[in-house]
Amino acid sequence: MKPGRRNVIERDLDALGADWQWTTAAAAQRPLSVQGRGEETAMATARHERPIAKYPAKLHARRVAAELAVDNGLVYLAGQPEINLDDSDQPRPFRQRRYFFYLAGANFSGCHVTYDIAADHLILWVPHVAPSDVLWYGSKPSPQRCMELSDVDDARYAAQLPGYVGRHHAAASTVYVLHADQSPPLHPEGGAGAGPPLPPAKSSTDDARLRPAMDRARVVKTDYEVAMIRRANDVSSAAHRSVAGRLLRLTNERDVEALFQAACHMRGTRSQAYGAIAGAGANAATLHYVDNDAPLVGSQLVLVDAGCEWDCYASDVTRTMPLSGSFSPRAAAVHAIVQRMQEECIARVRPGAVYYHLHLHAAAVALTGLLQLGILRGHRDDIARAGTVAAFFPHGLGHHVGLEVHDVDGGFPLLAPSHPRRFLGGKRVAVTPEALAAMAEELKADGGTSSAPEGTSTKGKLRPNMVVTVEPGIYFCRPFLEAAFLANPKHARFIDADVLEGFYPVGGVRIEDCILVTPDGYENLTSAPKGAELLDVINNGGHGEGWPC
Repeated sequence: MKPGRRNVIERDLDALGADWQWTTAAAAQRPLSVQGRGEETAMATARHERPIAKYPAKLHARRVAAELAVDNGLVYLAGQPEINLDDSDQPRPFRQRRYFFYLAGANFSGCHVTYDIAADHLILWVPHVAPSDVLWYGSKPSPQRCMELSDVDDARYAAQLPGYVGRHHAAASTVYVLHADQSPPLHPEGGAGAGPPLPPAKSSTDDARLRPAMDRARVVKTDYEVAMIRRANDVSSAAHRSVAGRLLRLTNERDVEALFQAACHMRGTRSQAYGAIAGAGANAATLHYVDNDAPLVGSQLVLVDAGCEWDCYASDVTRTMPLSGSFSPRAAAVHAIVQRMQEECIARVRPGAVYYHLHLHAAAVALTGLLQLGILRGHRDDIARAGTVAAFFPHGLGHHVGLEVHDVDGGFPLLAPSHPRRFLGGKRVAVTPEALAAMAEELKADGGTSSAPEGTSTKGKLRPNMVVTVEPGIYFCRPFLEAAFLANPKHARFIDADVLEGFYPVGGVRIEDCILVTPDGYENLTSAPKGAELLDVINNGGHGEGWPC
């Protein structure tokens, strides 16, 4: 790595600071989270608001080069091409490749990006649209427009890319690619025989090192990225408020999904970070429920897990709402436990905090609450050693958020301890009783502290400008509980099946916010109503405003 490269990155951060200050100032006012009729004015403004700062592509490229720790070579990434649905002439919905976007900031098809590490030169390559095709498909941003929007050194038409890459292949340097099947083109678009012959290749292609380097660069967000994630959370929070304010008028899970998406569309974004979850009753006990087509009548709660994207950056927000306007006694008790789990874990977020320690704290709060409700029985220490609380809190406390809703972890999973053990988990990976017990053993080995000891690995340790979710939950999934726990004497002795029977109608409760790690603590980027405010919005929100938001 060239001397001073990291200093260059730090200077870039300072230089970009003035450009994105507008976003932090605007976000501090939370214009999309205001209540009542004033929300309409903020919404109309948001439809036309777009970043005035350039996308920090060059800063991102330098971060990746620093993680590669090499002095020369060419980084090449291909954007997402247009692809039709199987057996159809209709295109698949476009979604830009996230690794490409990180270095390019271009959100349309047919692009490429190259970064010459030695020359510190970043080029975006864009497709040329023939005038005859504009009639059918419209135009795409020109090279000049791309340079106005993204901090690249140059933007050129993609037809020139093969010759550029060919010259690098003739040099004795490495071409770094994400995947072996995404190598740069060596021949013009006219085909393998088109154009002048290329010089013989002397370079090598490396498809092993780029992705880990990019993951390490992406896991800590730049301030521009934080601003985009904040904006996505603002829109999602306002959309959750819209759902809550009209909840008593909805009749089906699909109404919840439709209203949320309409509210996001009307606030300036069409893209969802993931498929919305709108699970009522027992459906709320399915962690990634997708049908969203059941009637709401007869259910106590609806769990709404939905978040939009803003310019490719994700949000992830969950609220659990009483369909009658008030919680039943059992639902209120479970919701209070989950709310306490979340509040206490968020309060522990800070640089140096070890994330799996937070998960253990959430599990301890759940254990206390479930004992008080009589669902769990027996000695607390015995239940903890068995890990039986995983029956009701079976997933990880959270995950990174960024260009993906379940964003890259930089090779350091949040639930991996400083001394690796076999209990990795996450939103889509079960935290088993054995994993939970292993975490507790590891915590004892670390001295029982909530932060990693000085000098230990960065695995699982929070750092400034990481964005993570904190999303505890308690679920009563009958098939899962009966098969994995009530049928297992190791755990069945700690569960009162008669008491549990009364909680199955609750379904499940989850509360989720996106949390920014700051130098001295945290900032909650999510402002969707919860607690007493949520009940007030459900019963008094909307103020007579018309459908959909």
